[in-house]
Amino acid sequence: MAVMSQPLLPATRRALSRRLAVAQSTGRAPSAVAALVRDGERVWCDGRGELPGGVPPAEVQYRIGSITKTFTAVLVLRLRDEGLVGLGDPLGAHLSVPHGGDATLAQLLAHTAGLASEARGPWWERTPGTLRPGLADLFGDAPRPHEPGRRHHYSNVGFALLGALVAAKRGAPWHEVVREEICQPLGMRRTTIRPEEPYARGWAVHPYADVRQPEPLTDTGLMAPAGQLWSTAGDLCAFAAFLASGDDRVLGAASLAEMRRAAVVPEDPGWEAGYGLGMALERHDGRLLRGHAGTMPGFTAGLWLAPGGPAGGNPADAPDAIPDAIPEDDAADDAAGLAAVALTNASSGLFAASLAAGLLSEAARLEPAFPPPWRPMPQTDADPALLALTGAWYWGTVPFLLRLHAGRVVSLAPLTQTGLGASRFLPAGDGERWTGQSGEFAGETLRVVRREDGGVDHLDLGTFVLTRAPYEPGHAIPGGTDPAGWGG
Repeated sequence: MAVMSQPLLPATRRALSRRLAVAQSTGRAPSAVAALVRDGERVWCDGRGELPGGVPPAEVQYRIGSITKTFTAVLVLRLRDEGLVGLGDPLGAHLSVPHGGDATLAQLLAHTAGLASEARGPWWERTPGTLRPGLADLFGDAPRPHEPGRRHHYSNVGFALLGALVAAKRGAPWHEVVREEICQPLGMRRTTIRPEEPYARGWAVHPYADVRQPEPLTDTGLMAPAGQLWSTAGDLCAFAAFLASGDDRVLGAASLAEMRRAAVVPEDPGWEAGYGLGMALERHDGRLLRGHAGTMPGFTAGLWLAPGGPAGGNPADAPDAIPDAIPEDDAADDAAGLAAVALTNASSGLFAASLAAGLLSEAARLEPAFPPPWRPMPQTDADPALLALTGAWYWGTVPFLLRLHAGRVVSLAPLTQTGLGASRFLPAGDGERWTGQSGEFAGETLRVVRREDGGVDHLDLGTFVLTRAPYEPGHAIPGGTDPAGWGG
């Protein structure tokens, strides 16, 4: 049963509003709107500056820039989940393109396709899309500065191609697919391809004087899937709640967890930012956030999640509970289930993504999250044969702990430091096989190996042998064990 989010304390609301006010004032933004989501519900929203009279801040439209890319990524994952494309498919198998056809859809989503960052000039964000009427017109003199799959190189062009793929597969313009497949199911009635009143006008504020001038309002055409959408704080709160927990009408929790995982190892060994599939990862105040920043002339935007598990149940049953290739930080637990959104209408000065991250940290500091209540798993999952498998197992001399979770999911975690990390395994159908979902053994098979008398001999994990005792005597250990056993 879902747990309703509790209202924020008055002191927390004031602290968030003050932080917003300070950011809008010191950042010299004509206006700023921000909101906070907790446990899937919007619990705070406020605005400062020049806002339309009589309109709640949550209803004012702003251009959201590259947060648009996350919408495009959701549509591609929907195509994948329907079996219409594979993430390992080359783009050219589905769409005729002059460059990048050999890059996979996963590489395009993760910005590792090697494509140029920007479309052919002039500056695409400030000029009409009619200057680039076809896909070939998106590419300049150096369409591919890097080999595919070798490094992360942010590419707006890559997401324009993904938008074209969505349009081709659905037989409808990309923005109509966004409306029908994402916005309508989630109740996001104020997210559109072009601005609709009431909306904030975009401004450029002089860096050294308190003067400003309007920024151009352009329709970027084929580049729209990379950054054109307009939305509101209210709509983005609904989108953030969806990104954290999933909605089977749009995209399930497992596919969203896949989007949130780092797709490539960051080049910086002390990395502060990474990227998944259409979602960015960023460290802030000791926690790992997922979401996206956005900028377009006259606007900045930010949406960040500190994903937690579902309300109620066991923490280990949450999609992000078992660490992935980039581990969660210890400080992340106090913000689990929070999301923050910020929108501004100035090209620079106040960066909305930083404001959103700061608001999330403020809320987590003032009202740290309660852990979900422990509850027993369904009786139908408590199979005695599975319960008998739980406990300590040994990979050679390294102890591991096998735990059973709801849904007959198992997790395997080392009890001492080792090169192998914790992994989560989903049942593969016969009751004695599981498929790894995270960590070192993602995609690998964990299976029970029985003796002729039916008793459990050992576990096989991708050919590794796990026994109930360190180097347990018997035939299970490849190469055998010393017949004399343990000694001095």
